[in-house]
Amino acid sequence: MIRTAILFTFALQTIYAQQLLKDFKLPKIINETSGLEIWENQFLTHNDSGDGPNIYFLNRSGELLQTKFISSAKNTDWEDLAMDASFVYIADIGNNFDTRKDLSIYKVPTKSFDSLEVISFSYPEQRDFNFKMNSVYDAEALVSIKDHLLIFTKNRAKKITELYLVPKTPGNYEAKKIGSLDLGVIVTGADYNEKINLLALTATVDFGEYYILTIKNFSLQNLKKQKITKTKIPIGKTQVEAIKIVSRKKFWITTEDESLNGLPRLMLVKL
Repeated sequence: MIRTAILFTFALQTIYAQQLLKDFKLPKIINETSGLEIWENQFLTHNDSGDGPNIYFLNRSGELLQTKFISSAKNTDWEDLAMDASFVYIADIGNNFDTRKDLSIYKVPTKSFDSLEVISFSYPEQRDFNFKMNSVYDAEALVSIKDHLLIFTKNRAKKITELYLVPKTPGNYEAKKIGSLDLGVIVTGADYNEKINLLALTATVDFGEYYILTIKNFSLQNLKKQKITKTKIPIGKTQVEAIKIVSRKKFWITTEDESLNGLPRLMLVKL
């Protein structure tokens, strides 16, 4: 059991030998793609705020196959997807200005995608819900680890990410802070692969350039000092908020549409 919250400062190693292996245009309807999972050889993604409660199913070339409308859900600010053997978890955790009191994660069975349970939570350290440009309790990243969901905050005030745990059991919880990563960047997406014990994050400093951060041998029980590899994503100005691990060196990402005539993209990156 994790009992204390600790601030960890890591030595970041920046590498620039990355390659863009595949680059597909996505349908305009998902111009704010903000989460990515793979289910039965299909990509799952969604938009953040501004869309309905829709999950979009894509083939391996980024073409739209179907749209699932989750009728009992609400898309206030969907920011990420996580998955285990039976469920997909939709993170309605966007909190751009620290004003939300309705943070939740939808637990949707992959057997049907037509029902859900709700995991509601709050940050126990938050006492002030007044509007803030430099928010502390915004978050865009979620991963599944055994019986818990792990939230990575997007602390714009300090450029750190704080790690919070919530159970996968539906209910109303105070999220449990287990530590902080002093990365010098803002985390915008996350994925965890249990088989290879690898955590991958997407992140930015100034929303002009985006990076992939990888952490080997990631463990909730042993958040000791370790090397994090930081790699610039080899694309122009865009917005990256979703990542899916393929292997230790390959990652799928999606990018939002950042221009009037552009399209969102699905890309395979090799580090």
